[in-house]
Amino acid sequence: MLKNIEEILKYSKDLTLLYVEDNDDAREMTLMFLEDFFDNIVVAVDGQDGIEKFQENKIDLVLTDINMPRLNGLEMAKKIKEQNEDTPIIVVSAHNEDNFFLESIETGINAYLLKPIDMQHLTNALFQIVQKYKYKLQAQENLHFLKSYQETVNINSVVSKADTKGNITYVNDIFCEISGYTREELIGKKHNIVRHPDNPSTIFEEMWHTIAKEKNPWQGIVRNRAKDGKSYYVDSVVAPILDMHGNILEYISIHHDITTIMNPAKQLKDAIKDLEKPILLFMKLDKFDMLKEFYDNKTIETIEEKAMQYLQEKFEEVYQFDTFYKLENGKFAILLDYEKYFQTQEQFTQQLRTLQENIFNDIITFNGVVYDIAIIISVVYEKEKMLDSAALGLKRLLKTKKDFIIANKLVQEEQAKAKENMEVVSMIQTALKNGNIISYFQPIVDNTTQKVSKYESLVRLIDENGKVVSPFFFLDTAKKSNYYPQITNTVLKHSFSVLRMYGVSISINLSALDIEQRSTRETILQLLEEHKTHAHNVVFELLEDESIKEFEVIKNFITKVKSYGVKIAIDDFGAGYSNYERLLNYQPDILKIDGCLIRDIETSSYSHSVVKSIVTFAKEQNIQTVAEFIENESIFNIVKELGVDFSQGYYFNKPEPITHYLS
Repeated sequence: MLKNIEEILKYSKDLTLLYVEDNDDAREMTLMFLEDFFDNIVVAVDGQDGIEKFQENKIDLVLTDINMPRLNGLEMAKKIKEQNEDTPIIVVSAHNEDNFFLESIETGINAYLLKPIDMQHLTNALFQIVQKYKYKLQAQENLHFLKSYQETVNINSVVSKADTKGNITYVNDIFCEISGYTREELIGKKHNIVRHPDNPSTIFEEMWHTIAKEKNPWQGIVRNRAKDGKSYYVDSVVAPILDMHGNILEYISIHHDITTIMNPAKQLKDAIKDLEKPILLFMKLDKFDMLKEFYDNKTIETIEEKAMQYLQEKFEEVYQFDTFYKLENGKFAILLDYEKYFQTQEQFTQQLRTLQENIFNDIITFNGVVYDIAIIISVVYEKEKMLDSAALGLKRLLKTKKDFIIANKLVQEEQAKAKENMEVVSMIQTALKNGNIISYFQPIVDNTTQKVSKYESLVRLIDENGKVVSPFFFLDTAKKSNYYPQITNTVLKHSFSVLRMYGVSISINLSALDIEQRSTRETILQLLEEHKTHAHNVVFELLEDESIKEFEVIKNFITKVKSYGVKIAIDDFGAGYSNYERLLNYQPDILKIDGCLIRDIETSSYSHSVVKSIVTFAKEQNIQTVAEFIENESIFNIVKELGVDFSQGYYFNKPEPITHYLS
């Protein structure tokens, strides 16, 4: 009872009640009860008065007596129903006669109560009527919501309907706009009129199983193709419309165009497939990766956006294309029609290089930021693996610090190189397994006595055919794999073994990669500890390496090994990346002059002057010098005359097993 009253009060306070009663006492007593439920009560004293009050006011509910002067309650009810058949009416009567009850049913009375009024019965009657009002109100709200939703969907979504056979029966305006087809071209057709053929067939098999067999909505991303051949992407919901018995009446599809937010790289990849003979221009803002050193992320994003707008305008002045693709990290791309723009490689390249140069001479300014815009360009006009080749082209430009490349078939080249690297890795694996990583030794000669002063330890590999392989053919590949530390450790052990057996001085090459490897440092220090008495005969030649990451580690290593009496040499001095910085950091005992300077010293006055200056500097600092690539007597005489301390090269001996020199 209490629950019913609470439910009535939720809605009755907003309703207007017409209460019709000719008896003053009954009216007054009942009004006291009704005022607890209704804030708005219109009172009438007979049927005629009730009709007039109904017409004068917006009445939601009628409570009336039957026996009244001028017009009884049932007669009044009939007139009210004629004006609004949905108006709920409760009749109260002092008579319990069948003819009144039947007439009430025929009139459409909602409840028939006997006098004296039982308040519980009246409450129940009000509850039933208020419940119907609630459902009516909810239905109106839902109808309004659905209408608003329909209008909103039609404005923002691509909408279509199809019959149970999949034939299109309705499309909205946006469907026509995005597809490029008219309604006449679409109605009666299957949806595959706009489906791109590259969609996996499994997508639609899954969709039809979901909507037709399971009778559930299906959601997914579909690639479509417009009438002009351009691709667009939609996030789709397809649902069956069912009747009361669960039978499918039709299918409705609601799609949202997500082309602009779809992964640009995927869009570009799909667009390449659509063109028979495309030209891909893949570009990157030069030095874009350095921007983070000067600007915050928001400014960098603005620079990228401004640069995109600028570049798009510049390229549109020369070429026609559908989309200017914005990729990640300052990269952009456009696709051109090969037949339209490509006459000869020379002509096309010249035109593109002119555009690139014009861009290089321009700037972008905004909010006080001045950005010197420049781009590097990777061009591919062979469709096979086009995008991958273009990306590799950019990587090569960044590595070589150039700004333009025709990158055709770079992927195929990389694949061939990868295959070759795998063969080399396999060769290294086999050699390590079979103990065929060995050390050869090349004498280093004292220029004054022309006697051997020390031997440089040089790695070699013996392949499965017994051929001795130079490190030129396998060491770089080894550095990219996990086998390089094993090779270094093997060479170290061979070198210290020769040191112990023959008591000669040994020079061993070490790269930054070796020293930065903790396990290799530990191996070296362990070997020095085991060979303390011979450690003063060891020279570590530090190889040139631009990828040094931990200078402090290397400096600490040098300090530790020098405590054992080890000498430090800088290899390839005179033509490297940071020679004088290394001098300060390494404090070397020996400088090995770069071979390219020695090789040309007979004919190049520049090489002669550089070597002379190195020797002068070294003598002032009490540093010994070694000349590599001594290939003939003439070169030897020149370096000796310049004051170089030691020589190494084929003029004296080529690298051989140590037993070739010592037995």
